[in-house]
Amino acid sequence: MQTGAVPAYSASIMSIYSPPLVSLTAQGLYCEAGGFYIDPRGAVDCAVITHAHSDHARRGSARYICAETGRGLLMERLGKRISVQGYAFRESFQMGRVRVSLHSAGHILGSAQVRLQHDNEVWVVSGDYKRERDPSCDPFEVVYCDVFITEATFGTPRYVWSKLPDHGRDIYEWWNIMSSLGKNAVIFGYSLGKAQRILAELYPYARKPVLLHRTMAGLTDCYRAEGKLLAPTVDLENALDESEHRLTGELILAPPSAVHQEFAQRLGSFESAFASGWMLSSLSQSSSRYDRGFVISDHADWDDLNRTICETGAQRVFVQHRKGALIRHLRQQGIDAHSEDFLIPEKYKRLGGRALSLW
Repeated sequence: MQTGAVPAYSASIMSIYSPPLVSLTAQGLYCEAGGFYIDPRGAVDCAVITHAHSDHARRGSARYICAETGRGLLMERLGKRISVQGYAFRESFQMGRVRVSLHSAGHILGSAQVRLQHDNEVWVVSGDYKRERDPSCDPFEVVYCDVFITEATFGTPRYVWSKLPDHGRDIYEWWNIMSSLGKNAVIFGYSLGKAQRILAELYPYARKPVLLHRTMAGLTDCYRAEGKLLAPTVDLENALDESEHRLTGELILAPPSAVHQEFAQRLGSFESAFASGWMLSSLSQSSSRYDRGFVISDHADWDDLNRTICETGAQRVFVQHRKGALIRHLRQQGIDAHSEDFLIPEKYKRLGGRALSLW
C-alpha cells in the first residue's frame, strides 16, 4: 500500500460490493467476521476495548480484550473479577477470520487503535487519540490502512492549539503565584487520563505533594504500577481533616464533579482552573465557571486529525462524533469520507461496498 498523497477517489478506485468489515449496530461497532464488538454500548459476549473511559468501557460483557498496559485501569473501572485478556501493542492475534492487533492511540494509558485484517483488506478503528507529547502514556502510532474509522471530538477548524507549551511549568508557575497570594490553586480535570497527565507534566517541577481527590487515587495507582513518573500526591480528604487551619498555598487536583459549595467552603481562599481542550473556546460553558483554563487536551485537534488521516493512507474514512466540517474537508482532499452511520450495512451498500486500490 502506498502512503503518500491520496488521489481523488472518483478517479482512482473502483468498488466491488462486500459487507463492511466493521458495521454499526445498536450495540455499537461490530466485526462479524471476528465475532466481537469494539467499545460496545452494552453487555456482549466479547468486547475489544480501546481504553478505559466510561463511554468506551462498560460493565457486563463476558470477555474483554484490551492493551496490556490498560488492563489494570479496565479492572479498576469495571471490577477485579472481569475476564480480561491483555495484549502488547503490535502483538497480532486471531479472532475468527480476522487478524487483530492493538496500536497505541496516545489518548491515555493503555489506549489503543484496533487494526483488523481480513484477506488483503485492512481497517483501523482509532478510538480516541492524540498526537502531542504526553509523559503519562505511549505516543500515537500511525497505522496504514484501507479504511480508517476516526474520532473527531475537535473536528472543526476553530480547534487548533499550540503543541509547544510546557504544561507542567505553566501549572507550577500558577501554583507559585497563588501561594504567594496566600491562596490555594485548585485545578479540575477528569479523573482518568487528565489527572494523571497533569501529575506527569508536574513531575519535573513539583517540590511538594499535590493534594489529590480520593476518586482519582486508584486510577493514579494504576499509572504508577505501569512505571509512569508522577508528581508526589497525598490524599486531599486526609489533608483537610489533619489541618489545624485552612489550607494555604496548596495545589489541589479534583474532578469537575467535585465543584459544589460544601467542597469549596472547606478549601479556604483559592482560585480555580480547568484543564481541557474546550478551554480554547471562550464560548464554552466550562470557560465561564473557572478563573482560568489550561488548554490541555487528550484528543487530536483539527490539524492533527487531518495529518493522521492523511498519514494512514486510507482511501475511505468514517468519522465519529461530528458530521460536518471534517467530512467536507476530507472530500475536498479527494478522500471518500462519510459519517459513521454509513457503517450501517443498509447505508454502506450505497457506497458501492469495498474500495479496491488500482495503484
